[in-house]
Amino acid sequence: MIRQAALPPVAVIADAHYHDVEGDYGFEGADIDGRRLTVRSWADTRASTRVFNESFGALQAALDETVRRGIRHVVLLGDYSDDGQRATVASVARLLRRYRDRHGIRFFALPGNHDGYALHGRHQSKRFLRCDGQPVLVTSDAEAARTPGAVLSDAMYCEGYPEALRPMLEHGFTRHPADLHWETPFGLSDDPAERVYEIASPDGRTRVSMADASYLVEPADGLWLLMIDANVFEPRDGTEDLSREDSFVDSTNAGWNGVLRSKPFLTRWIADVHERARRLGKTLLCFSHYPVVDPFGDNLAAERALFGDTNVARRTPEPAVARRLIEAGMRRHFSGHMHVAGETTREFAGHRLVNVAVPSPVAFPPAFAVLRPGSGAMETVGLSGLPLDGRLVELYRREAARAGEAPHPAFVAPDYGGFLYEHARALVTHRYLPREWPDEIADLFAAASLDGILRAAGVDATRLAAPLAEAGVPVRELATCSGVDLATDWYCLRHAQELALPYIPPHRLALYRALSGTAPGEGARTPLAGFWRVFLDVMRGSIERAERAQELVPTPVARAV
Repeated sequence: MIRQAALPPVAVIADAHYHDVEGDYGFEGADIDGRRLTVRSWADTRASTRVFNESFGALQAALDETVRRGIRHVVLLGDYSDDGQRATVASVARLLRRYRDRHGIRFFALPGNHDGYALHGRHQSKRFLRCDGQPVLVTSDAEAARTPGAVLSDAMYCEGYPEALRPMLEHGFTRHPADLHWETPFGLSDDPAERVYEIASPDGRTRVSMADASYLVEPADGLWLLMIDANVFEPRDGTEDLSREDSFVDSTNAGWNGVLRSKPFLTRWIADVHERARRLGKTLLCFSHYPVVDPFGDNLAAERALFGDTNVARRTPEPAVARRLIEAGMRRHFSGHMHVAGETTREFAGHRLVNVAVPSPVAFPPAFAVLRPGSGAMETVGLSGLPLDGRLVELYRREAARAGEAPHPAFVAPDYGGFLYEHARALVTHRYLPREWPDEIADLFAAASLDGILRAAGVDATRLAAPLAEAGVPVRELATCSGVDLATDWYCLRHAQELALPYIPPHRLALYRALSGTAPGEGARTPLAGFWRVFLDVMRGSIERAERAQELVPTPVARAV
């Protein structure tokens, strides 16, 4: 017990997706206030599940907060770079080195699906802004560079394994003189050439040797960090040219489902590590980029019923993952990848496995975690109070003006948290509704208010009068709350749980609760009627899950400003 009480705190930053807005990508960039900036476009940002440019300040703010708290051990849960671009990964490595040298921080990194690709890498193409807000394609792909006005840049290329890891080797991937213990699934060597396994295509005819970046480290007496590389790049059947991106199945959707199929040596090693940790009295913390339990609380059936085979559905771990890890002795696991916050559990053979999804600094809600291994406690440290970078907002305004668009409400958000809440609204409009929702229903939610949606679903809105009056919500709110409001608040609740509640006006939450009694009549057989029934169940579950989590953590998260 004395040893555990003395264990140091560990900060956990998931999906930092760092983009160096002051970096050199072979593009002239935009000069704002005498500073040359390389800024991704707002048009691309609003359709992405993360923001790009704001990562520059958010990651540094998170690291500054760890310094302020005296934390000297930081885990990076994968996707530490924007998209694995050479220039970006080099910038991440330099940033970490600076905090190491100035403040004595040790970093323990894991690769995510955005930090490298297969054996030989892949091209990246992104749109950056000129001073007048005009977007310009910057690419490592000579074919894409034929686009008029495009810029060809080698700095944009994403390397493959193990080359993608080389700039980051000193940040956990190799042994450090201060480590009390360090190993990999393959032994004690930290040479990347000795950390390889064979992976085959489904038909077994194509077999390649691939590097694995997993490691176990003891940075302080009694504390073991199990860093699991759950990336799986599987060659496709009939592959002849392994240098082509389409020769491999991307690890993005495979996650732990792919680990069970293609990396069985990892689960054997995990079981061995757990047994040794128990026998030696070590406190073991387990990390990987991908969740091992559905981070949305087993909503997979509802997800598919509403939207079909979405990104969420494809990325959900199968129940066999949790069973195998429970058999290996794992009881708690920290993950990123999905940009969500919350805990979900799976039970098997009388044992429980808890997956803790750590939120990202670049998606709603912006935050990172601080673990206290001695007590088992975890604190979520919010970044919502950060100020917006006026240079970025100015470029977004110029871009919108060039496109003939009104400035987005995100541009006048009071702080970073408000900006990301408005970004979530933009995501609903520019990604979720057009890409994932059924066309007819998406069109309705994009244009109608709640009273219009209820009428289209065959719901008798008069049944809402009593519950609305009881909740103190005027009936007119049905006409002022839009379908986009409802969809935005649901996505925020699903991703952030209790952390979303401060951003949703109380009268809207009361309205959503009242909606739970508005299922269409039995005679309603339209596609919207069926959709509405399922959506109400999921919305009610999302609100209840958030409120349960709020009861467990009644105090607000700390905010780093």
